Amino acid sequence: MASFIGNFVEWFDYAVYGYLATTIAVVFFPETSRETALLNTFALFAVSFFVRPLGGFIWGSLGDRIGRRTALAWSILIMSFATFCMALIPSYDSIGLWAPGLLLVVRLVQGFSASGEYAGASAFLVEYAPPNKRGLYAAFVPASTATGLLLGSLLAALLTGLLSHEDMISWGWRIPFLLAAPMGLIGRYIRTKLEDTPVFRELASEDEVVKAPATALFRNYWRPLLIAMGAIMLNAVGFYTILSYMPTYLSEEVNLEPTQAYLATTIALLTYIFFILIVGKASDHFGRKRVLITASLSFIVFTVPCFMLLDTGNFILILFLQIFLGAMLTLNDGALPSFLSEMFPTRVRYSGFAVSFNLANAIFGGTAPFVATLLIAWSGNDLAPGFYLVVAAIITLVAVSFARETSKDPLLHE
Repeated sequence: MASFIGNFVEWFDYAVYGYLATTIAVVFFPETSRETALLNTFALFAVSFFVRPLGGFIWGSLGDRIGRRTALAWSILIMSFATFCMALIPSYDSIGLWAPGLLLVVRLVQGFSASGEYAGASAFLVEYAPPNKRGLYAAFVPASTATGLLLGSLLAALLTGLLSHEDMISWGWRIPFLLAAPMGLIGRYIRTKLEDTPVFRELASEDEVVKAPATALFRNYWRPLLIAMGAIMLNAVGFYTILSYMPTYLSEEVNLEPTQAYLATTIALLTYIFFILIVGKASDHFGRKRVLITASLSFIVFTVPCFMLLDTGNFILILFLQIFLGAMLTLNDGALPSFLSEMFPTRVRYSGFAVSFNLANAIFGGTAPFVATLLIAWSGNDLAPGFYLVVAAIITLVAVSFARETSKDPLLHE
């Protein structure tokens, strides 16, 4: 529950920002064209990711030096406060350029706090899990992120369905961000009641905690760090393209009604949560490497044909395709948290996961909606996001092929 709710709150925010991008573009960039306003909105989404590597170093060092629990408790508190503040920012019409400026500041704080969540929660669960269930336990982390996206999608669909366009621009878009404060306080309360993981407590009791985890990471574990970054590429691009950017793509490029676009994404997210737990369990049985390779090959073969069929505009077909793309993504996302946690020893596990995950997401994940929109604008080809996903899958395939299988081995401690 403690691991689940923190990631839920973190990615609820990212979901709402992505799903309401067209509305936020009008509120904060009203004096530009629709395409430029949308690019500016996604650029701010991407910029918030640029602080995530810095956050990965800081949260990873805190988690490896003073404990996973303390780092996770503080990260959710900062994230919730920043998200709540977003709801209070005046519009461009009220304060001019100060509005997008304040939005940028809040997004940077959110990006910094989010950098400690996914890695910390994954390491926390893997270190508590029975050896033969590490994949299943860790799969609850991406399941929680998808649940955050799911609630964001539901709220976006509900608000756009019930409120007029004028009301959405005036005040409706603020409602989801106001919910972050109570949810974050609940998550922090749960986390402060936990003990740290047994392996970290053992490390601390023997006074073997590393004083400078980042230094040790780059000096002694640079090879797994590089492999991890490559392995994360498909997750980074795929997660934000398929589960966050897709409603915007469907409404702007396929001309699907916004409510239908949100509904298709919502249903796909429901199936994603179901599939990802199955994949986590499967990775315990078949191995992380085999599952991750299958994911990459699936994206290389099927992504572009799926995007071609999305262009038909048929809602039933689009719904099926989104479920199919989400299921392919779970093959990667369901095995990745345990795979990354097992690659690094206890003394630098939080740092290794956080640094690799946030560097890859800063470069490729947060920029995915922006790059997808830009590629379409430059090329005039609606299939551009599909080709981008194929490139990401090829990079992940190469990286994973150099990794060792870790699912049957005990956790590394040295």
